[in-house]
Amino acid sequence: RRRFIVILFLVVILWQLLRFLPQFGFGPPDELISRPSGAPVLVMVYYEALCPDSKNFILKQLQPSFRKAPELLEIQFVPYGKATTTVEPDGSLKFECQHGPLECHANTYHACAIEAIEDAKTKLDVVACMIKDNRAPKEAMQRCTREHKVENAELIQKCFDSPHGAELLKLHGDATNALRPPASFIPTITLDGSQGRQASILKDLFNEVCKVAAGRGPLPEVCKS
Repeated sequence: RRRFIVILFLVVILWQLLRFLPQFGFGPPDELISRPSGAPVLVMVYYEALCPDSKNFILKQLQPSFRKAPELLEIQFVPYGKATTTVEPDGSLKFECQHGPLECHANTYHACAIEAIEDAKTKLDVVACMIKDNRAPKEAMQRCTREHKVENAELIQKCFDSPHGAELLKLHGDATNALRPPASFIPTITLDGSQGRQASILKDLFNEVCKVAAGRGPLPEVCKS
């Protein structure tokens, strides 16, 4: 009987520890998001503006998938990648990006554009347009917002020029650093919160989105063709 009580006590202690582990960043590998049948799959894109692999994924996987079935994907962009953020003594923010200072500027323009543009298709089109050639981030933003008839493009520039742009980029950094497991490759994509079959997602996004949707209920008609 004493042995049973000791074992029960240890089980209770272990259960309590497991409850609190997520608060210290040791939770489950993915924060899975439960969505009802028929709801779009949440596609989180953790990327960098000057990353060739990010460019390839957005242009060859994400954009074609959305064009094929916009009702099936809810896209959220997280431009940051393998950057670092430093809070200076005066409270200002300093960033170091994998592809240099120019990428930090481009990431900030992306962050500001993502916030300013509400329409999902226009947002994706502008991000895709900018990432095609982001070597001149300001010119890319101006050209792409003009091409896709973004009426509030001036808000993007105001965002970039103000501390708000840096604050947005820091938030994207916080979201990227919160990934579990941590991102080892950029881009990293989550579907309904799961990194799942990452290699397959990067090579055939639409098929993987259909699998997630089918896991909730009937296979969507668009996935049958």
